[in-house]
Amino acid sequence: MADDAGIRYSPDTQRAVRLPPGQHTARELPVLHTGGPPRIDITQWKFTISGLVSPEKSLSFPEFSRLPQVQVMSDVHCVTSWSRLDNLWAGVATTVIRDLVAIDPQAAFVIVHAAGGFTANLAINDFFQPDNLFALNHNGKRITPEHGYPVRLVVPRLYFWKSAKWVTGVEFMAEDQRGFWESRGYHNHGDPWQEERYSEQE
Repeated sequence: MADDAGIRYSPDTQRAVRLPPGQHTARELPVLHTGGPPRIDITQWKFTISGLVSPEKSLSFPEFSRLPQVQVMSDVHCVTSWSRLDNLWAGVATTVIRDLVAIDPQAAFVIVHAAGGFTANLAINDFFQPDNLFALNHNGKRITPEHGYPVRLVVPRLYFWKSAKWVTGVEFMAEDQRGFWESRGYHNHGDPWQEERYSEQE
């Protein structure tokens, strides 16, 4: 769903009740991560598309920034129980990846790679939702290092840890592989409306 300004609205923003179970609202977007933000030299940064694709592809930051861009209005739900409503993101829709490479039909999962050794895993259908994007801006401003500069994945329909910061690329795979937080006890899927917070719930 898009308005006259071309903004895509994540479906959860249209719910009569916006807060999933166990959540409370936050005015700002809290800063939560392990360790400090990695130092990224934007002149050396690359976005790599690899795995079950042909051909594998690598984009510099200027090349990535020139890809078609969208704006998405979404809510954010953190596993630690806060939610921030009405976030306006701008960046490259995940669906643009399908125009850059040929994806092998065997690809069923995506690993999102990020600086600092961080990863997040998604089923391919979750990755290609139309309200997902690789965000460059948040609420009209460039994303800061604390929030994922230069590129942050945004997956509005899942808990916010799936929205990996400092993204450096995506890898398409036939088999699932747990990401950084999923291998440390977080739920493998992470639906906030089902309270899929931790792995013992699977």
